[in-house]
Amino acid sequence: MIDRGVPWASAVVGLILVFAIRYRRGSKADRHPLPAIVSREFEIGWTAATIFLFLFVFWWAASAEIGAYSVPRDAIEIHVVAKQWMWKTQASNGAREINELHVPVNAPVKLILTSQDVIHSFYVPAFRLKRDALPDQLTETWFQATKTGTYGLLCTEYCGTDHARMLGRVIVMEPEDYARWLSAQPEGDDLAHQGERLFSERGCAGCHAPGSTVHAPDLAGIWGRPVPLEGGRIATADAAYIRDSILQPGRDVVAGYRPIMPSYAGLLSDGEIQALTAYLRGLGSAPAVARTPGLPDLRSNVPGSAPERSPAMVPGAPVQDRPAPAGPAVRP
Repeated sequence: MIDRGVPWASAVVGLILVFAIRYRRGSKADRHPLPAIVSREFEIGWTAATIFLFLFVFWWAASAEIGAYSVPRDAIEIHVVAKQWMWKTQASNGAREINELHVPVNAPVKLILTSQDVIHSFYVPAFRLKRDALPDQLTETWFQATKTGTYGLLCTEYCGTDHARMLGRVIVMEPEDYARWLSAQPEGDDLAHQGERLFSERGCAGCHAPGSTVHAPDLAGIWGRPVPLEGGRIATADAAYIRDSILQPGRDVVAGYRPIMPSYAGLLSDGEIQALTAYLRGLGSAPAVARTPGLPDLRSNVPGSAPERSPAMVPGAPVQDRPAPAGPAVRP
């Protein structure tokens, strides 16, 4: 059976050949003079205007796209771990959910995604939101829901037998309802406190505490700062750097230190690495963040921010019971 496009393609190619031969340079074909309006100045002006329009549209679209990746400073932070075949979410205050995500309306929410096994893709069609969750890597995205309701959550990367059943929902609530829902969740330690315990239990404090006899970098206040590495390179102490330093400590060795730290690959889960990262971020200092009207103080959920430091936030200090920070924390 002949493809329907073949006759049309043949007709176009035939016309091109006929016109190329009939009106070739030097042929006796009748050529009427061009209209007076078609001049060199007109062609130059039209071409310049077209180029300017193209560049303007390109700049406008690129600016809007780049701006969409800039997470607002007051965004509520949610950690998402994908696993065959479920979505596990945890807010910075410790509230955990499986295949559900509660968020307040008209509030920006930052998602930090990773995967425990294969590549998954976090997709909320109603929000035009899609971001891959990769094993052994962190990816980020953000959104701000503008209408309350329940919206479907899908995985759009084939991830195994039950890929089509890896479903969830995003529940967008009024700020007051969200605050009540949040306060009704089982109490538990926030990510920073979990990381604080892990920092001691896993032996990190034995090397990185200020009074340690082992020559290792002091991690207090390191978050967000440049770190000089061997070979003259500079790295920024962000979530990706912390994760790589835990799993691949020999790759980026801090200048002036020997590569003696063991790898924790296979010894720490993704959730534990997230908790340690939250704790190390809390060791830094940042200006206070304005509260979202109608919501609890979300300062501890804002990337780069931290509550006021206490002795329990210093590496090697004993863990103390403290009240968990107030809330966690959605742009279509």
